[in-house]
Amino acid sequence: MVQINQKITVAFNVNGGDVEIDVTPETALVDMLRDGLLLKGAKRSCDMQVCGACTVLVDGLPVSACTVPAFEVRGKSVTTIEGVAADDRMAGLTDAFIDNAAIQCGFCTPGMVLAAKSLLDRNPHPSEDEIKDYMRGNICRCTGYKKIVEAIQEAAQKAVQG
Repeated sequence: MVQINQKITVAFNVNGGDVEIDVTPETALVDMLRDGLLLKGAKRSCDMQVCGACTVLVDGLPVSACTVPAFEVRGKSVTTIEGVAADDRMAGLTDAFIDNAAIQCGFCTPGMVLAAKSLLDRNPHPSEDEIKDYMRGNICRCTGYKKIVEAIQEAAQKAVQG
């Protein structure tokens, strides 16, 4: 039987570094990252796995951190936008978002960039339709999606050239 306020130790890798943190069984991954590790890039928004603002990568795949229990990342690798920002290899992707005006308010941007990273890691040459399909779990209320698709296409093209 689980007791109220019982803690679970979660040992995992975040942005290339090993961490251990104690959480309650009901702690969501987004809360562990934001409140426990002070990684504020993932945003709490819908709490229903709909908007993508809380997207992080777990073992390279995008997940909605608002609906994933923190303890489920034990022994796994988590990448947040802070990890992407520190990765020089990803500068082309973040630069493409800036250069293509795919950012306005910035609330959805971390989730968009992480989803795009996951896509490009799996498919370095996606078609426009493949980009749209992969990004469907991320909502942007400001930019529209044309600029986001163009940014991902540019990042893919520059990766081929570079």
